[in-house]
Amino acid sequence: MSMDTRYTERLRFFDGQQLYAEDLDGLEAVNRELRWLHNRSLHQPGIGAGLAVHGPAGASAVLVQAGYALDANGREIVLTETERLPVPPVAGEGCGGPAFFDLTVSYPADEELEEAETRQGACAPRGIVRLRERPAFTWVRLKHDVSGTLRPVDPRHRVDIEAGLMIILARSQVRECVLAADVSLAQRRTSRVADRPRIRCDTSYAEWTWWSVPVGDQPPVQGVEATIDTEAAGFAQVPCYSARVAGKRPLTVPYEGDGTVTVFDGPAHVEEPSSTSFRCRVPLLSPGHEVGGAALAAILTAVRAEWAVTWFGIES
Repeated sequence: MSMDTRYTERLRFFDGQQLYAEDLDGLEAVNRELRWLHNRSLHQPGIGAGLAVHGPAGASAVLVQAGYALDANGREIVLTETERLPVPPVAGEGCGGPAFFDLTVSYPADEELEEAETRQGACAPRGIVRLRERPAFTWVRLKHDVSGTLRPVDPRHRVDIEAGLMIILARSQVRECVLAADVSLAQRRTSRVADRPRIRCDTSYAEWTWWSVPVGDQPPVQGVEATIDTEAAGFAQVPCYSARVAGKRPLTVPYEGDGTVTVFDGPAHVEEPSSTSFRCRVPLLSPGHEVGGAALAAILTAVRAEWAVTWFGIES
């Protein structure tokens, strides 16, 4: 996003001041530049409202309804009444198929606008005081590239479309100077930034500790747990976390001289989630062994060396 603006001064006036055209033009420029900066900051190039295009197969013109769009510079593209645009007068492609066009709209330069009002100056020639706002419409010719994708024939149009200076309203197929099919609106883009979920993921080595839950007369449920720091993800709200253990499994852990214990892990559980962390608990099973004493210490040492937690969080 560009923060460039030519006008950063606050214009002031006083009683008795002699005003010139540049003073009032400067006041208008301040407000315009700040408004465009606002648009660039909070929106993307695209259609804000209206600008619906109607063009059925067989028609020799399309109708564009009133509406509003923004370009990449934040400039407002305003159409106040329905516009009728003739279809490009082409027979089609050389192979007999239809010719493809994108109908685009863009912000007009002052010199492209019609004079709405002029006034006689005081001891000066007449000058323009109002211009009638009307967008610039362009039929952009398209052809298939080597990959079969439709691209603008004029490279300048391609650059302006990709840069968000020309906004696509519809795509048409033309044969014998009429539409060969209904216009397509699939290429349109809204100026409203989509409310997409925030998704982050990472793999974290953790300081595993032991946990145990008694189960009546049965052996306790045991496992390891660790607090995973997710602050770097920048979640503003508590996301939905999912986690799994990454590393060598099962673990064969030596202890007490020549003894070994084999450890299997169960599904990882996420508990106590917050926007900056969660607790990951992993149940462990060691068939034929009662985990405790020297075996417990050996398992913790191996788990801390071998296991990490791979996680992702989705903040809607």
